[in-house]
Amino acid sequence: MTSNKVAVILGANSNLGLNIALRLVENEDPEVNITFIVTSRTEARAEEASKKIEDIIKNVERPGKVNCDPFVVDLTSMESVKKFANNLNSKYKEINYLFNNAALGLCDGINWGRAVWEVCTNPKKAVTDPSYRIQKKGAKSDDGMGYVFQANVFGAYFLIHELIAPLSKGNASVVWISSLCSTSKYLSLSDIELINSDRPYDGSKRIVDLLQLATYKELKSKGIYQYVVQPGIFISQSFSQQLNIFTYWAMFLLFKLVRYWGSFWHTIDGYKAANSAVYAATFVDKDFERQDLKYGSATYNDGAEYIKPQEIEGTGKDLVYKYVESKRLEWENKLKDK
Repeated sequence: MTSNKVAVILGANSNLGLNIALRLVENEDPEVNITFIVTSRTEARAEEASKKIEDIIKNVERPGKVNCDPFVVDLTSMESVKKFANNLNSKYKEINYLFNNAALGLCDGINWGRAVWEVCTNPKKAVTDPSYRIQKKGAKSDDGMGYVFQANVFGAYFLIHELIAPLSKGNASVVWISSLCSTSKYLSLSDIELINSDRPYDGSKRIVDLLQLATYKELKSKGIYQYVVQPGIFISQSFSQQLNIFTYWAMFLLFKLVRYWGSFWHTIDGYKAANSAVYAATFVDKDFERQDLKYGSATYNDGAEYIKPQEIEGTGKDLVYKYVESKRLEWENKLKDK
């Protein structure tokens, strides 16, 4: 008997999001029909992302059908998130996968002098944890929250809790996409919304790691299996926009070189970067696998891919969880009649 599965992908029209869809189609039982919930801030972009997914999977031969259902949602608007959750709850009784691939960075340019210096003096760091990318500081959403915090963390956190019923019924895998650079130095526990942070993107991914440690057991008690992964270092659309054709290919070559020199985190392309997300989502025995680890997409120096688990340092997880959960309850009350 043919079964049906539903997968929500936040950030589906990015390089990584599209490849998560492709790898899920490749790894899921070929007899299963898959519906992708494809989201974007506008109807046109959601439709565009759906067409991209249909195009990227067209060469995968499988008897099960793959459909895309586009939705409009803006993670920096809690009313939009609530409306999206209401629509999903009405339309889908079960959700089997949810990937939070939100990765807003608010890149404000590149310090080219520092970039050249870093490439010349420490090329591995230059393409792993660069200090020359300028991120906007102090940005707030119309809801009054830190913009990157709401886009990358809180909007999805709130959404997951609004979808507990279909996620539980679907015995869902919830996968948060973190980062290699989500270290404690980029998050001040006195600025959890990252409003005063020089590295709000990296800080938001640190919050993701801490929320994983704080919440996975509670979700598991409801039949929802939550994981956190990181895609390694790959060529993303957001960063490529800051480059011209010459600097793009220079970066690509440097990625190749540092991987050859032994950097296992340089996955480079979106398909290999998506390995960890789908690997965690499709665990055969979910109760056997550890949820307190971060699963990373990695490659050998010849480009062959593998999964490299990482321990998550948990300092501050209780404080972060208390802050984010109290904010969720606050917004739940504000939107109770929506």
